[in-house]
Formats: sequence, structure tokens, C-alpha cells
Amino acid sequence: MRALITGGCGFIGSHLAEALLARGDHVTVVDDLSTGRFENVRHLVGQPGFQFAIESILNETVMDRLVSECDIIYHLAAAVGVELVVREPIRVIETNMKGAETIFRVAARYRKKVMLASTSEIYGKGAKVPFGEEDDRILGPTTRSRWSYSCSKAMDEFLGLAYCKQVHLPVVVLRYFNTVGPRQTGRYGMVVPRFVGQALLDEPLTVYGDGRQSRCFGYVGDIVEATVALADCDRAVGEVFNLGSSEEVTIAELAERTIALCNGSSEIVYVPYEQAYEKGFEDMRRRVPDTTKVREYTGWQHAESLDGILRRTIAYMREHEE
Repeated sequence: MRALITGGCGFIGSHLAEALLARGDHVTVVDDLSTGRFENVRHLVGQPGFQFAIESILNETVMDRLVSECDIIYHLAAAVGVELVVREPIRVIETNMKGAETIFRVAARYRKKVMLASTSEIYGKGAKVPFGEEDDRILGPTTRSRWSYSCSKAMDEFLGLAYCKQVHLPVVVLRYFNTVGPRQTGRYGMVVPRFVGQALLDEPLTVYGDGRQSRCFGYVGDIVEATVALADCDRAVGEVFNLGSSEEVTIAELAERTIALCNGSSEIVYVPYEQAYEKGFEDMRRRVPDTTKVREYTGWQHAESLDGILRRTIAYMREHEE
């Protein structure tokens, strides 16, 4: 297979590129490095079957050529991270919606399969736990920029599924739930690398809100495995899948476990949402995926525990991060 990964210099994209190369696929990565880092794929340069292009996916001329030369597109390029969503909403909305529009239009031109990376943010403030793929979405008002990311990715899903229904473009939607692991950066509000970085320096761990909000953190290696399995599953076309872990933890507990695994002495400091982000910021209290569907289609289920993920991230940051 000849795979094209948009956002391939990012955290998930770089791990996906490794996995595809390891099984013998040819991989082309395209990334404008706005949030991704070339260092994430530098070790792949020169390997047989790997090539890259530093370019925006909004450049349709370049994307036309790259798409025409591939068999499948993994569309991971997006503006992500709560801090980025709050501080640069125009960039988030335009990048996500215009980028997906370009990908689907060009993919339809050559009838290439698209694996669309979406997000658990789709579910908004929904209180039903765990979230199933057909559950309703509950969002805050448009005056809260927090929800612009959810809406932009929802429009990506609508557009992809519309292309699938109307022109029979093979599209699979993947809703990632808090994917973490080595290479993830804390620059845009990602909590695990931020906590690990603070703990390794014995700095206070900053918990936003009251810390009782809970999440399920999936190991990037497990999530990549599920992504590839669904790409190989013909039945998955036109379907939506939750991908994540079922091991739920509060953010306060996550901070405590991070300090313990770092053998650190950091204190935990609670920062109000309006101080961390903006006035009126809204969050969801629990975010737990129902992964029954992906298990039924592929047999996949997550393997790595949260402590295992934290140990891998700590080891990576000790070796690579300043």
C-alpha cells in the first residue's frame, strides 16, 4: 500500500508512519509544521519507502499530486489542543474545515480511501457514559469558543460521510479519545506531557478546575494499531468508531500518579478555568468511550495501562526533552 499521512510530523502521525513502514507500506508524510515537528520523523528519512513534503494541505495543487500517487489517505492534519482552540479560534476553524474539504474533494477525484481522524470533543457536554457512536451531541453556546473545535470536526465528519453516501468515496471516521504517549507536546494544553514535564523539574503540577473531571488516556501505539486495522477492514467504510481506553482517571489522580512515577516532590496547584483559559470556559466532566464497535469489527482492544503509558512518556521526556 502507498499511504499518505496528512499531519504526519505530528504526534500520532509519526507513530502511524512508523507502523506502516514496519509492515512494508510506502509512506508519504505532508505537514506544514504549524504544530507538528520534523524531529518526530527525522529518523525515518532515508528509509526505503518513506518520503515527506513540508507543505499545507490547503495547497490543492500539491495535494492533487500526492493523492494521485497514493492508495489511502490518513487525514490527521488539524489544529488541536484546548489552549490553541481558545486562543486562535480562526486558525482552528479554517484549518480543520478547509483542510478536510480539500482532502475530500481531491480524494473523490481519484477515488482514494480516506481515514478521517476526528475527536471525542464531538460529544461536547454530553453526560451519558460511556459515549456511543450514535449518541446525541450536547454543546454550549457559540459565544464559548471552546466548542468551535467540536463543531469544526463535526462538519468534517458530516462532509466525509456525505462524500461516502453521495459519490461512494470510501471514508472511515475515527474518534480519538485523549491519545497520549512519547512525542506528544504539552505546548497546546495536552495534560500528560505537561504534568510529566513539571514533575521532572519538581515544579508544581497545575490542575485546571477542581481536578474531579475524568478522562481515559489511550496509548498511541494501541490507537495506531486500531487505525490500521480499520483501514484494512472493508466493512468499516461509511462507519464511525470510538478509539480509546476504558481506564478512567480524574485529573487530580493523574497528577498524583505522575508525581509518584517520577519519584518527584512536586505539589499540586489548582488553577481556575477562567485563569487557565478564558472567562466562561466550559468543560465536560467525564469522557469515556464505548469501544464495542471497533472490537466487533476488528477484534481490537487497548492493551497498555495508564501507568505503562506514563512510564513510557516519562522515559521519553527524560531522554529527549530539555
